Amino acid sequence: MGKAGTKLQWRAMSTGDVVDLADGSLNRYLLKEESHQIIGCSFEVLNGIGHGFYEKIYENALVVEFQALGIPYEQQKRFDILYRDVSVGFYIPDLIAFGQIVVDTKTIERITDDERGKMLNYLKITGLRVGLILNFKHSRLQFERVVR
Repeated sequence: MGKAGTKLQWRAMSTGDVVDLADGSLNRYLLKEESHQIIGCSFEVLNGIGHGFYEKIYENALVVEFQALGIPYEQQKRFDILYRDVSVGFYIPDLIAFGQIVVDTKTIERITDDERGKMLNYLKITGLRVGLILNFKHSRLQFERVVR
């Protein structure tokens, strides 16, 4: 264990494997191939229509790309937010790909801790483990993968 009880891990950059240094176990990069496919689709979209449009444009373009590649997805699926078993609102993610990855399209200056924190909340609400934040604001795609 590291400082304050944190687990020490080493990430093999070329394989995506994570080795837990405390017990030597090997954990696989969760939904690696699926994440790579979504990121690849995002590059195609950015190259195809350019940068700086509204987020909804990129969400819809990703749907077109997912359809072309046969990637299963749900668009704008509604999830209730419960407090003490009472619905107090709802969250509607842009996309859920492969039934397992929350995809959040952005056109913001840069991805910050605010977006990362929101994605963690989205993963908690949906019960999923992996989220991708895709930022189409600039000519170079910015993306981050968040795992809960």
